[in-house]
Amino acid sequence: MTSAVSFRKTSRHFGSVRAVDAVDLDIVPGEFFAMLGPSGSGKTTCLRLIAGFEQPTAGEIRIFGEKADGVPPYRRNVNTVFQDYALFPHLNVLDNVAYGLMVKGVGKAERRQAAEDALKLVALPGYGARRPGQLSGGQRQRVALARALVNKPKVLLLDEPLGALDLKLREQMQEELKALQRRLGITFVFVTHDQGEALSMADRVAVFNDGKIMQVGTPEEIYEKPQSRFVADFVGSSNVLPPDFVQRYAGQRRWGSLRPERIRIHRAASGDGVRARVLAMHYVGAATRVALDADGQRLHATVPTGAMLPAEGDEVILTFNRDQLHLMDGEG
Repeated sequence: MTSAVSFRKTSRHFGSVRAVDAVDLDIVPGEFFAMLGPSGSGKTTCLRLIAGFEQPTAGEIRIFGEKADGVPPYRRNVNTVFQDYALFPHLNVLDNVAYGLMVKGVGKAERRQAAEDALKLVALPGYGARRPGQLSGGQRQRVALARALVNKPKVLLLDEPLGALDLKLREQMQEELKALQRRLGITFVFVTHDQGEALSMADRVAVFNDGKIMQVGTPEEIYEKPQSRFVADFVGSSNVLPPDFVQRYAGQRRWGSLRPERIRIHRAASGDGVRARVLAMHYVGAATRVALDADGQRLHATVPTGAMLPAEGDEVILTFNRDQLHLMDGEG
C-alpha cells in the first residue's frame, strides 16, 4: 500500500542546527497520526516539510507516492490549519472559507456552495455573514478547519491547532476533530507538545526529540512500552528507574519504567515491598500525586481521590506487579 506521507532519510538543517535529522517515517492513508515532542524537537519542521513551507536538506518526501521535493505548497494536495487560525479579519466567514477556491479560479456560485457545505461539516451553518472578530476561539478554529477542508485535501496538517483554547473547549474540540476525521477518512497529521492530546486522539504517535524520532507506535504502545528513557519520561511522566534499582526488585540489570498509577501505597507494617518515605503530596483533582524517597530513589505514585492517603513524613511500603515494570533496552 502506498503511504499517505513517507520520509526517507529526510533532514532539514539550519546552519549547524539539525532540526530534522535523517528521519524515516511512513504515515498510513486515512489514519490520525500525531507528531509529539517538546519545543525544538523537530515535529513542526516535519509538518512544514510536508506542507512545502520548508525543503529538505537531504533525503526525500513523498505524498501518496509522488515526490514532493521542490513542489510548491499550492501544488501539493495538502492543507494546513494553524494555531493562530490565520483568518482574514476584513472578510466574513463565508469568504474566508471560500478564499482558497477563489484563488484557484472556482466560480462564485460553486465556491459559495462549497463553503456553506464546509461550514455545515464543522457545525457552523448560518455563520457565513459574521466576521472572525465576532466569533469565539472555538468557532474561529472551526472556520479555519472548514477553510482547509473545502479544498478536499488528501492530507490535512494541523499545527498545534488547539493550543490557544481553554481546557474545556480544547477537550471538546479533540472529540470533534477525531469524529470528523473518522467521518471523512482523510489522513490527519497533527503536531502537538501535549502528550494527553496525542494519546487521546491519534491512531499512532511519533515521539520526537532533537530532530529524531525516538519511537512510533499506537498510544498504548507508547505509554505502556516506552523504548527509551526519554519516551518514558516525556509521555506520562513515568518513574524512570536505574539498573541497580531494577535489579534489586525485578532481577534484571536494565533501565525500567514504572507508571505512577501502577504503584500501590501501604502502611509500613503491612509486609514485603519497597520501603519508602513520603516526601510531599500534591492534589490534582482526580488524584493525589505522592512524591516518595525509596532508598535514595525518588518515585511518584498517584492515589485516586477518595482513597486512603498517607501523610508527609510517613514510612510506607510500595508494591506493584512485576509485569507492570517495563524493562527498556537503552538509555536514550
